Amino acid sequence: MLNRPVHVHQKILNHIGTHAYFNDERHSERRNEMRWLTVERTNIPIENLPASLCGMTIVQLTDLHLHPFTRIEHIDRAVYLANSLEPDVIVLTGDYVWHDAQDILDLAPSLARLDAKYGVFSILGNHEYKTDPVLITKTFEKIGIPVFKNQGINIQVGKELLYLAGIDDGWLGTPDIVKTMSGHLAKSPIVLLAHEPDMIDWYAHDTRINLQLSGHTHGGQIQTTSNKPLVRPYLGRKYVQGLHRVNKSWVYTSRGIGTTGIPLRKNCSPEVTHITLVEAQKIIKNGILYNCQK
Repeated sequence: MLNRPVHVHQKILNHIGTHAYFNDERHSERRNEMRWLTVERTNIPIENLPASLCGMTIVQLTDLHLHPFTRIEHIDRAVYLANSLEPDVIVLTGDYVWHDAQDILDLAPSLARLDAKYGVFSILGNHEYKTDPVLITKTFEKIGIPVFKNQGINIQVGKELLYLAGIDDGWLGTPDIVKTMSGHLAKSPIVLLAHEPDMIDWYAHDTRINLQLSGHTHGGQIQTTSNKPLVRPYLGRKYVQGLHRVNKSWVYTSRGIGTTGIPLRKNCSPEVTHITLVEAQKIIKNGILYNCQK
């Protein structure tokens, strides 16, 4: 990668990021939540879920945005927390750096420690395309984390399959849902990784998609009150955080780990997402009753 000039605003951000405020151990006492970590646990009811997939767990990390505000120590804590949940699968849904692709070299050793029973998988986000997607992809490959770009993998769990797919970034990439779904076998459930949550509106007609996992929004990063985000980015204006139903698909949008723009999170703490697949037993007027029977 060629050396790129460092612009004045980037120098200012880098300088702010070195301030003691971002490096001491008092973050838990502050009202600024940017170094907090919350585990968000969500059950996803899926109709006709095969017995061997019932109770399967997926941990999602997204929008790590290492440097200048998000420090490697914060990422290390998120990795430790993700591993402590002992998930079946770990997924990374984009935006690992902010404005400098070289930061992926600092991030890689931490992500290399992620551990899940059936593997760790990733996609790229818009910030990878804004910096250097080739460098970032090659770095992930070196640490053994596949980067899905309009492709997927059939994960065998017992006698059944789960199709885990990743579509390319919807903002700056070349997303192709037909190509992404081409590896799907039989009637196996589908979990789709898509960086921007609003992409689901482009292909919600494909009723095979059971669940989409996304990031991108940071939950707005600052919320005036709970669930009232101050900022809604492009392709993240409808499904800003949490779980949503779109046609016959579920969409879960994580608030992510890192911080960009300004060094502040309010009513919107960083999250490690813990998803459990369960069998939908009965649909009722005000929601879904579900029960996972092993």
